[in-house]
Amino acid sequence: MKSGKVSFTLAHIWGLIFLFLIVAQPLKAQYATEITVAQDGSGDYRSIQEAIYSAKAFPDKRITIYIKAGIYREKVRVPSWNTNITLKGENAETTKITWDDHFKKIDLGRNSTFYTATLLVEGEDFRAENLSIENTAGPVGQAIALAVEADRCVFKNCRIKGNQDTLYTAGTHSRQYFTQCYIEGTTDFIFGEAVVLFDSCQIHSKSNSYITAASTPEANKFGFVFRNCRLTAADNVDKVYLGRPWRKYARVAYLHCYFGAHIAPEGWQNWSGTDHNKTAYYAEFGNTGPGSGAADRVSWSLQLRRREARYYSLNKILGTLPGGSFNNADWISSHQ
Repeated sequence: MKSGKVSFTLAHIWGLIFLFLIVAQPLKAQYATEITVAQDGSGDYRSIQEAIYSAKAFPDKRITIYIKAGIYREKVRVPSWNTNITLKGENAETTKITWDDHFKKIDLGRNSTFYTATLLVEGEDFRAENLSIENTAGPVGQAIALAVEADRCVFKNCRIKGNQDTLYTAGTHSRQYFTQCYIEGTTDFIFGEAVVLFDSCQIHSKSNSYITAASTPEANKFGFVFRNCRLTAADNVDKVYLGRPWRKYARVAYLHCYFGAHIAPEGWQNWSGTDHNKTAYYAEFGNTGPGSGAADRVSWSLQLRRREARYYSLNKILGTLPGGSFNNADWISSHQ
């Protein structure tokens, strides 16, 4: 009886030791940080949305979804709980996300525009690279290709294509960075309230209309900033305005950009039926090209002095908002 009792006790002790050793082992990641999408079945998933569904919510490490070349006809959403997601295409010319929703097709009332996006980003710290994002509805009214409603989002070497309302950049306290991107459209094709830096991008107008429709919150020191960009246009397009103020405190600045001959001599136009021109902040500095002449600009726009233009540094533009500061150099460099 005694030896049996001792044996039973030792068995429990060894069991506890074994359990402790297991628990003490370094924990391995319990989720995939690299996922591949391929239409031919050679990846983990055939659709981009399936891959996003599989991604861990609020991951500690960035999750990269590699997308092989192909035309992915799907409406894609990156929800708010899918933070730290990267969508990385094989090539911007051959890796395309397309859909064709538009205002009349959605038919959900006066706010139907905001339901039309081909790609909707709600998760913070999102990144996209080497992708085309297209709304293929055509010239049928409001039809968003890309809607970004999150903070600290970066787009590099992406082609964002549509007509009216191509790119919606949202979020009162959101900061977004587009570099080496191509963005095209017709009317108000870059619009919203976020703080956005467009760096070394091509901005292509497909009709005589307006490039920007900013709705910058009054408290924000920056709205849309275009730096080292090229403004181009389709054939027979000869009167395009740099922007019109969608809301009272719209802020837009173009610095060191090339303006094609399609830019109207007045440069800017007011939103019809409003006095937003009295409170909007529209500025230019160091631009070149046939459309950059300042002589006939509207009286309520600004030609910045050199010392004023120096204020438009990357860290100042994207570093601070009323909701708090963020070391922008860190999050931009970490995405490059």
